[in-house]
Amino acid sequence: MSLFSKLPQPIEPDVPLAHQPLAERMRPRTLDEVVGQEKLLGPGKPLRVQIENDDLGSMLFWGPPGCGKTTLARLIARLTSSEFTPFSAVLTGIKEIKEVMADAERKARSGARTIVFVDEVHRFNKAQQDAFLPYVEKGSIRLIGATTENPSFEIIGALLSRSRVYVLKPLTEDQIVMLLRRALTDEERGLGKLNLKASDEVLSKIAAYSSGDARSAYNVLEVASSLAGNGGEIGNEIIQDALQKRVLLYDKSGEEHYNLISALHKSVRNSDPDASLYWLGRMLEAGEDPLYIARRVVRMAVEDIGLAEPNALALCMAARDAVDFIGMPEGNLALAQAVVYLAVAPKSNALYTAYSDVQADVERTAAESVPLHLRNAPTGLMKGLGYGHSYQYAHDVEGKVADMQCLPDNLRDRSYYQPTNEGVEKRIRERLAEIKKRRERSHPEKS
Repeated sequence: MSLFSKLPQPIEPDVPLAHQPLAERMRPRTLDEVVGQEKLLGPGKPLRVQIENDDLGSMLFWGPPGCGKTTLARLIARLTSSEFTPFSAVLTGIKEIKEVMADAERKARSGARTIVFVDEVHRFNKAQQDAFLPYVEKGSIRLIGATTENPSFEIIGALLSRSRVYVLKPLTEDQIVMLLRRALTDEERGLGKLNLKASDEVLSKIAAYSSGDARSAYNVLEVASSLAGNGGEIGNEIIQDALQKRVLLYDKSGEEHYNLISALHKSVRNSDPDASLYWLGRMLEAGEDPLYIARRVVRMAVEDIGLAEPNALALCMAARDAVDFIGMPEGNLALAQAVVYLAVAPKSNALYTAYSDVQADVERTAAESVPLHLRNAPTGLMKGLGYGHSYQYAHDVEGKVADMQCLPDNLRDRSYYQPTNEGVEKRIRERLAEIKKRRERSHPEKS
């Protein structure tokens, strides 16, 4: 018996289709069946070219749940005639890893290729990740890791440097509707033989609840199909029962996902804590991903409050951590606290406006050289070329403000950040005025 049989195995294609969940049956079998990830898998795109040329090494797929990480790994194994060996980082220890690696190495000597697919690879500790390294380096295996967390922080440097990282995006609502419609009409793998009816509006409601997770959307559709029965119609009531939520909370005709987050953001911007709490509650009670809301709340802190109340960003990050740590429903109060704080905080979009202007100037002046006096000069040659010449060390200047140009010549008089008189920005505005006066005193002919 193969050592691989000791490890948890997902449902494989040799299991009768009738016994597989809909999400499993509908997995794409070719690259052309894949929906989404066009930047990676479209014609001529890098990952697709590597797959078609069978020129792949170890890699990491980073993306949210249900975006196709496992599906893509399976496709790669099929298209490159490799044995696909999946296991979960949650259930596997170092002993099992070494056994699998040794078995793969023996197979490699006979010419067989093995793709070891590790789901939730970020859950492996350093020692467990280290166990892969010798076999990845020798090419005994192709390691494909899937993670929902940033690999820069969760994967050891040695393994990260030996793997290519591909970022997978969540599917859009339109893409999920396309997948659901395909499942309803596919008679071989999907629900086509049931002759079910479902409007685009109903499918859009399922897509709105899925938050970009195709697996979740398939699961809802499968439950709905069993409730509707052969030849039945999947309507609002059936979707409501399948979701166990109030469908009207995400009605595409008026109050769907993006409209609700827009209402929350604009209520915060308008300093209305009551409306902010209401729209937050609408989203949370509808089953929205609380971490999605947390990300948007952080955005509100930097876009609409900024330096008028610098503590807003820290509080919102703390709310995000609280939601991640204690989960729901307890985490809803952390989000509520953050939303109310933002609503009553002094408002400023000065940083948002300033950075928008910077982006426009960067696009126009990206080829501008860094002024010589701002460059480091670690070698004699660089010093001879004028690097660092005339640089003024601010700490050696009275008032700690040197009369020194720090922008490129064609932007020398550009001013981006214009603080308001709100909150802490009032003090920042006064400080900037003081800095300007100090510069003028050090160079009176400019005043």
